[in-house]
Amino acid sequence: MIITFVCDVLGEENNGTTIATMNVAREMAKKGHEVRIVCPDAERKGQTGFYVVPRIHFGPFDGYVANNGVVLSSTHDMKTVEDAIKDADVVHFNFCGALSSKTIKLCKKLGIPTTASLHTQAENFTNQVFLQNAPWANHAMYHWLYKHLFRYVDAIHYPSAFIKDIFEKENKFHSNAYVISNGVKQAFHKVEVTRPEEYKGKFLILFTARYSKEKNHKVILKSMKFSKHADEIQWIFAGAGPLEKKFRRATKNWKNKPVLGFHPQEEMNSLVNMVDLYCHASTIDLEAISCLEALSVGICPLLSDSPRAAVRSYALSEHNLFNYKSPKSLAAGIDYWIEHPKERIEMGNKYLGYANRFNFESAMDKMEQMFKDVAAKKDKKNQ
Repeated sequence: MIITFVCDVLGEENNGTTIATMNVAREMAKKGHEVRIVCPDAERKGQTGFYVVPRIHFGPFDGYVANNGVVLSSTHDMKTVEDAIKDADVVHFNFCGALSSKTIKLCKKLGIPTTASLHTQAENFTNQVFLQNAPWANHAMYHWLYKHLFRYVDAIHYPSAFIKDIFEKENKFHSNAYVISNGVKQAFHKVEVTRPEEYKGKFLILFTARYSKEKNHKVILKSMKFSKHADEIQWIFAGAGPLEKKFRRATKNWKNKPVLGFHPQEEMNSLVNMVDLYCHASTIDLEAISCLEALSVGICPLLSDSPRAAVRSYALSEHNLFNYKSPKSLAAGIDYWIEHPKERIEMGNKYLGYANRFNFESAMDKMEQMFKDVAAKKDKKNQ
C-alpha cells in the first residue's frame, strides 16, 4: 500500500503525538508499505518520503508558538500535498489543523480512503486560554474537531476506549472506531540497574510528561511542603516543554533539586528501572504511554484520579491513587509508599506484565489492519 500521513504538526519526537505518528510511519515502512509524510518542518526537506509544506506564521506571536514546540502546516502549497496523496491507498491524519481540514475535502473529491488518529483532548487546547474547566469550551472544541475533520474520515483511530467514549458522546455519533493503543515497546522490561553515585541513599520518583499545564506538575511542586520525607526524595521530571524555567525557579531552594530534561528512548528503560516510584500527576491524558512503560517493568505507581485522565483506570489499589487537586493527598501517598517498602515491591511485581495488553507490535499489526480495511473500500469501488 501507499500510505500518506498528513501532519499539521510533527516536529521533534518529544511529545506523544509526534512519537506515535513516527512510530506508525516507521513500522508501516518496515512492513513493506510506501510511506509519505506531509509536514511543515523545513529540516525534513530532501529526506526520503517527506513532502514539506510552508508553516503558518503568527506574526508577533511566532515566538510564543515556538516556545510551545509547535510548528503548524499552512495551506499555501496544495500542489505538494496533491503530489503526496496522488495514488495513495490511504491518507492518514494525525492532527486537525488548517491543512488537514482542506486536505480531507480533496481526498473526498478524489475518492481516496481516509483515516485519522485522535491524539488530543479538548483540554489540550482550552487550557491555553484558561478554559480547561469550562464544559462549554471543551464541548465546542470537540465539535470543532468533528466538524472540520473527523466526520469525514472512513475510520477513526482512538488510543483508548476512554477518549473514544468522550468524543462520541460529545458529538452524539457512532464512528467506525478502531481502539488501538499507541503501544509499549519491548525495549521496556525489567533489568538490574546500578544507580549513579548522586542518587544513592535517595528515594527516586519519576514523572515522564511534557512540561505543560495539563500535566499538573504544580501539584507535585506543592506536595513537597507536606511530605515528611521531602529531604529524602529525588524527583526526575523526564520531558521538555515551555514550563521548564518556571520549574527551575520554583525548586531553586529544594535540598534535592529535580532532574529536568528529555531522555532518548534508548535511555528510558534504564531510567525507569532505577526509580522507586512512578508518579503520574496529569489532569488530562487520553492514554499516557509513559505511565504504561513504567508499569511494564514492575514499578509501583501513584496515579492521578482525575476523571479526565485514563491513568486512574490503571490503579490496582486505593494506594495507587491520589486526589489530583490536593498536594496533601499526593504527599500522603508518597509517604505511604516510602514507609511501606515491602508492600511497594510487591505492588510493583503485580504490575509486571500489566502492559502486555498494550504490546507495541500487536498495536502496529492492528494499525496496519485498519489501513487495509479502509483501503479495501477503494478497491471495491474500482471493481
